[in-house]
Amino acid sequence: MKSVTPILRVALLLLAIAGGYYLIHSSYNTEISEAPTGEARESAETIPGPWLFHQRAYPHGRVERTAVLEARRARKQLLREKLQTASQRLDNEWEFAGATNIGGRVTDLEMPPSDLQTIYVGTASGGIFKTENQGADWTPIFDDALSLAIGDIALAPSDENILYVGTGEPNGGGGSITYDGLGVYKSTDAGATWKALGLETVGSIGKIVVDPTDPDRVWVAAMGDLFGQNQNRGVYYSENGGQSWERVLFVSEKSGAIDLAIHPQNPDVLYAAMWERTRTPDNNVYGGDDSGIYRSTDGGRTWTELTNGLPFLAEQKGRIGLAIAPSQAETVYAYYATTDGWTQGVFRTDDGGDNWTNANAFGINSVPFMWWFGKIFVHPQIPDRLYLSGFHTERSDDGGSLWSTVFAGAHVDQHSVFIHPLNPNLVVIGNDGGVYLSFDGGDTYGKLNGLPITQFYTCEIDPQNPAALYGGTQDNGSQRTPDGQLDNWELLLWGDGFVCLVNPVDPNIQYAESQYGNLYKSVDGGQSFFRALLGVDGADRNNWNSPVVFDPADPEVMYFGTQRLYRSTDGGDRWTPISEDLSKGPGGGSQVYGTLTSISVSPLDPNLIYVGTDDGNVWRTDDQGGQWTLLSDALPLRWVTSVRADPKDAEVAYVTFSGYRYNLTTPHVFKTEDRGATWRSISGDLPDVPVNKLLILEDDRLVIATDIGVFLSEDGGAEWELLGTALPNVVVTDLDYYAPTTTLVAATYGRSMYRYTFAPTTSTTAPATPDWTARVFPNPSRGQAQLRWEAPEPGRYTVDLFDASGKWLRRLGDQDWAAGTQQLTLDPTGLTAGLYRLSLSNGVARTSLEWVVLD
Repeated sequence: MKSVTPILRVALLLLAIAGGYYLIHSSYNTEISEAPTGEARESAETIPGPWLFHQRAYPHGRVERTAVLEARRARKQLLREKLQTASQRLDNEWEFAGATNIGGRVTDLEMPPSDLQTIYVGTASGGIFKTENQGADWTPIFDDALSLAIGDIALAPSDENILYVGTGEPNGGGGSITYDGLGVYKSTDAGATWKALGLETVGSIGKIVVDPTDPDRVWVAAMGDLFGQNQNRGVYYSENGGQSWERVLFVSEKSGAIDLAIHPQNPDVLYAAMWERTRTPDNNVYGGDDSGIYRSTDGGRTWTELTNGLPFLAEQKGRIGLAIAPSQAETVYAYYATTDGWTQGVFRTDDGGDNWTNANAFGINSVPFMWWFGKIFVHPQIPDRLYLSGFHTERSDDGGSLWSTVFAGAHVDQHSVFIHPLNPNLVVIGNDGGVYLSFDGGDTYGKLNGLPITQFYTCEIDPQNPAALYGGTQDNGSQRTPDGQLDNWELLLWGDGFVCLVNPVDPNIQYAESQYGNLYKSVDGGQSFFRALLGVDGADRNNWNSPVVFDPADPEVMYFGTQRLYRSTDGGDRWTPISEDLSKGPGGGSQVYGTLTSISVSPLDPNLIYVGTDDGNVWRTDDQGGQWTLLSDALPLRWVTSVRADPKDAEVAYVTFSGYRYNLTTPHVFKTEDRGATWRSISGDLPDVPVNKLLILEDDRLVIATDIGVFLSEDGGAEWELLGTALPNVVVTDLDYYAPTTTLVAATYGRSMYRYTFAPTTSTTAPATPDWTARVFPNPSRGQAQLRWEAPEPGRYTVDLFDASGKWLRRLGDQDWAAGTQQLTLDPTGLTAGLYRLSLSNGVARTSLEWVVLD
């Protein structure tokens, strides 16, 4: 379609929202998924936002790539040392906790032309997965790379064992973009091993093409840095398989290469789509005069801009997608978006690019962020049959004039289509929800589950049922598994998911939050939710991930953060502000700054509350908001990721920060021992890396989630050790801990959730009181047994059952007991003969016992 009128744009947006509504009620979500309230909510939710980048870039507006590269290399070295020393204290493996049935954002799909079974899947931040049986099983094949953000995968047509991979997702923005990629990689054995080929400074990579007859001739479309203007954009060429590179096309510091197409019979003919894209913390530009299509007829040595019949006004030239018809190579298609994100049109040439005509496309479901996708694909045998990856997957059978939706009902936001040349009815698509496969060109389809690529923002363990995990995700709502099964995750709330809370006293009361502070409450165990923002001013500023917490002493008392702090005494049914604006004020431009990011209520004193903001402020109140004291004058001016009141000493608190260094290394973890009057860095030997969450475990052990893994300190932060092995090289956004089983759960951004159980030698739980004796009798037992102990004081005691390997099986007891002799019946029903372990805890002390069950 041509430039659309404002009325038509509104109509199309309403259609897109209606489509999103349909998907919501079909157990899928869309980023246009609900009707937010307030000006900030109204303006934010239709367009993907680069929240994770802004965390790391504040206040300078950019991330220093050398710092990212050094941090990734530091992680690799730490992991190598850990595996070499085989430390018995910290070498437990992380265990995958799911999900495998949600999916996540897929950026590229490729299949060998001679093989209908093998699929390579590139993901936004989880690496590359391979299947050799059409998705029945998946294997990660790229986990040793420094960056698992995938821009494009290319198979050499003349040798299917040769693959090139460009890192860095090239799409214009989105919560997934943590930072740009770290270069190009190559495999000569179908992905079994990889070699880095350089180009680490070219930002994200939009496309790689390989000479159909010579696998050593390779061209790379580089978009440059995600933010700002830079010189590293354009098209790069190698004639020696990536051993060296030459930039062969550069338009300007504002314009990068987003797409490439190579002539199937004459590899000296190439087409490049250049996209003017400049993003800053205050402004986004998604097109302009420097966007356009270029052609080379000498293998990329020289280029000519093609203009005859193509859009020429700056506002018409946004993101461009290119495709050559394999069966009619002089026919080339180009999809154009406008600079403000709508569809401009589909254009066609039948003479190799000399002359173009507007196909007058009708029927494309356009949305105001077509720069988020916008690729075009051509049937290998029918030059008039096209596919477009947009908000939905669209198909045209007449050369681009009339379009209709295929893969109807699949997850929205499409990024890749593969039409198999052996069987063109076999079409595979990748979108923000995973991979879908069709055997009839997209009319019917199935989702290929099993990909552990969900981007989790948060994680939560149900305190009443520790097998149940909850978490908020990018693109896929708020999710939970009620039983810990990897493939049994279910949608709770649509939108981009964030905070999930389960009332520790009544598990039927649950909370889930979508982006920009849209908080919902359930009183029926998550079966239904209602909005829980009564009293919160709709004009307040909300963070993309707005903080919500319980008072540790009373879950009916809750706190919620906008730019100020709200308090509820009835479980979130009504809210009252207890502060003025605690930030530095509203930020400018396209990014909402000036919001609360973390809240911590002291477990020792419900009047003592700490908060942190995205613009570097840390505050304390000693009287539930009556008076506030600013604590951050001597702290770094960075995005505060977590504040934490110590559970044992009311004078002690911790604060952590995001961000990579900017010229000088900046500490990321601080501690106060005088309620914030003074702070000292406890970053110790921690690599210079953003810290996303801090937890305080037993005996003051500290655990932090970072961009390069999870770290543990047992000496107050003087030394930090990478915790465990087998955790993929992805950002860890959140942590939760279940003390009775010493189990830590990590939310990863691109590889779902992982679980870590501390080995017995690392458990420094306070020892049982000397007069706390416990025993099991009879032991061994063929039937019921008794657990008897001397309770030193009244309180709530829990008894958990584990198998011999330490896997939690079920809770046997959880109730208030009086002081003195107590007894609990142990029923072996459902247990096989063998060794089991019991954990008896009162929340402060814990003891473990063995129980042997006989046939």
